[in-house]
Amino acid sequence: MEYKSWRDFIESQAEESYFRRLMNFVDQERQVKDIYPPRKDMFSCFAACQLSDVKVVIIGQDPYHGPGQAHGMSFSVREGVKIPPSLVNIFKELQSDLGISPPKSGFLQKWAERGVLLMNTSWSVEKGKPGSHSRLGWMEFSERILKMLNDHKDPMVFILWGAHAQKVGCVVTNPKHLIIKSAHPSPFSADRGFFGSRPFSRANKFLEETGRGAINWDLN
Repeated sequence: MEYKSWRDFIESQAEESYFRRLMNFVDQERQVKDIYPPRKDMFSCFAACQLSDVKVVIIGQDPYHGPGQAHGMSFSVREGVKIPPSLVNIFKELQSDLGISPPKSGFLQKWAERGVLLMNTSWSVEKGKPGSHSRLGWMEFSERILKMLNDHKDPMVFILWGAHAQKVGCVVTNPKHLIIKSAHPSPFSADRGFFGSRPFSRANKFLEETGRGAINWDLN
């Protein structure tokens, strides 16, 4: 099925039993535990990057599990929040790749508005417990998103950082898309192939060659 907007897609999923179970469980958990991101922010990546505008998909894993960090866009934190280590490394690679100075803020809204879908594969997490919601069924939701994008009429770039993103990204099989794989930007793995992978320039080269137009990655 072809969807014209994220709203159409979400509404179609909301009618399915797996999605209702998920949302009911997370809502119940919120009553007794600290769950991130806030409910109103869970799907903010869709509001920030319209379906028709998607050029690049960056796939994260969990939302951040610390207070005040997660707001529904992978790797992003709002203005005034300390930039997490993985995002620090992303900005280091951006500078090495394109010569763009690291911004003072880790808020990636501008990327989203320019066509970068910043999606996690788990869409909720319990405070201080990474991976706590990863087996609830979010993977089905995420795979449905990626399968839909795989069938999209326009070529896209899928940036898969780390083994988890690469496993989920296996559903992207259409040869018209570009898949960029490397190690995760986490301090634990960035030296094993993330640094020097040049994902930003590689994405832009492909987007220019396919007539979609390069992303302005500068957040300053």
